[in-house]
Amino acid sequence: MLVGLVSDTHDDLDAVEAAVTLFESRGVDAVVHCGDFVAPFSVTPFDADFDFYAVRGNNDGEWAVESTVDAFGEYLGEAGTLSFPVGDPDQSAAEAAASVDTTESVDVAVTHGTSEIVVDALVDCGDYDVVVHGHTHARAVETRGETVRVNPGGLPIPVEGADDAFYVAVLDTSVAGAAAVTSHRLEP
Repeated sequence: MLVGLVSDTHDDLDAVEAAVTLFESRGVDAVVHCGDFVAPFSVTPFDADFDFYAVRGNNDGEWAVESTVDAFGEYLGEAGTLSFPVGDPDQSAAEAAASVDTTESVDVAVTHGTSEIVVDALVDCGDYDVVVHGHTHARAVETRGETVRVNPGGLPIPVEGADDAFYVAVLDTSVAGAAAVTSHRLEP
């Protein structure tokens, strides 16, 4: 199963559309947005041919973001947990779920990442295979113990340490560890 990971799109519709186009071309089964859409209009392009999950970011000032996500996906609030089946990336989500032992899954925690203490606690507790967050606009993939921490990146911003381009990532649940994550530089 393939899962698209994106964060910090900040109302940039060109970036959102570039991300959706990449995810559709890769045939992802689900997309997880780590927050900072900012306004509801930048949520709706994610109403595409994949399952959609999102958490609230510190710049998501309009509460209508929640109802907009819930109209076609699942809004997880400040943070949430998801479980994706382990399976062949060429299978659909339904096929993967049907073809594997139901105890085989990739357990994912999602938060925006505003608090490094919360991100570190989620990674270090050992309850999750993957912890996904955004906020820093700096892509990262790190393995600590049995947990992979992923920041897919975000729009470039003039802050030290932030990426100089827009990045998203794809998680392949059939692959273990940091090798399961592929970063993609997008040109909105």
